[in-house]
Amino acid sequence: MGAIYLLRHGQASFGADDYDQLSALGVQQSQRLGEYWRARGMRFDAVLMGSLKRHRQTWQGIEQGLQQSHTPLVWPGLNEYDSEAVIRCIHPAPLAKPNTPELYKHHFGLLRKGLHAWMHGQTQPEGMPTFVQFKQGILNALTHVQSNHAGDVLLVSSGGPISTAVGMLLQTPPESMVEMNMRIRNTAVTECVYSIKRTTLVSFNTLNHLDGDAYRDWVTFT
Repeated sequence: MGAIYLLRHGQASFGADDYDQLSALGVQQSQRLGEYWRARGMRFDAVLMGSLKRHRQTWQGIEQGLQQSHTPLVWPGLNEYDSEAVIRCIHPAPLAKPNTPELYKHHFGLLRKGLHAWMHGQTQPEGMPTFVQFKQGILNALTHVQSNHAGDVLLVSSGGPISTAVGMLLQTPPESMVEMNMRIRNTAVTECVYSIKRTTLVSFNTLNHLDGDAYRDWVTFT
């Protein structure tokens, strides 16, 4: 029985013109995770990742720290939903950049409402799959691993697909998936064990590589 490691990307550039870019800290988080895994003798049979820049950059940081080379299989089903498109469905007016605590709270309040509407089929954000299709994308990635591997496999993704995967495994309602999504930290690891017949959740949203006072300020959510 092997393990699937679902990994959220390192800190991206929230509030910048291009969110889909790791921050300097996001690069450090990724490298630190690779170093942590290398110290524990971790070896992956395969690596899958979404097609976003922050997914690729996260893997590059891990690869540097891990000192283990792979050619990741790019899997678009591991991509995040478009948060701006989700929000526009319920709030068409332009939003100010969330650069204050009040605007940050407002942004994520709208995102929660928008996700609930999308998940229940009440809205269809432009350029996005339906929620049923979104779920199928992550399910297909898990099925691919089950059918083609037997060892440890890394999936570099985002909070939306990871929380959806956990929600499907635990059979939770969409509202629970949204709340899990909002709490997944950057470079947090969610571990599952799998066989050809089933996949089972072992742990969720762990940051063992950032334990200790030296990394206290490295824990982020964006």
